[in-house]
Amino acid sequence: MKIYAFGNPILRKDSLALRVAERLKKKFPAIEFKEFDTAEDLEGEALYVMDVAEGIEEVKLIENLDLVETRKIFSLHDYDLSYELKLLKKIGKIKKVFLICIPAGMEEDEAMKQVESQIHLILKK
Repeated sequence: MKIYAFGNPILRKDSLALRVAERLKKKFPAIEFKEFDTAEDLEGEALYVMDVAEGIEEVKLIENLDLVETRKIFSLHDYDLSYELKLLKKIGKIKKVFLICIPAGMEEDEAMKQVESQIHLILKK
């Protein structure tokens, strides 16, 4: 299993998923945690993604992309992860998505604990 971590390592607020993924490598050595590089890497039967999200209070596991909001796109700067995932699913590059959403601003230790719990749920499926 491979879990892609999204974020911007330069911005502390947007790098939480990357920091959590780095720490989770020790707890789950059988899982490959990979920093997202390009959309070309995102394909397969099941895609596992971890990212920071606004508007939530606790870590959430989303399996239905229809529940993820997308906004209107006016330029390439508006192109975000939710739009990318929906597009890849529509063109058949991915079949199923497990999106682990970490609340923006959550303390790293708490995020670590809650993400670990969500990964255990995924492994049971």
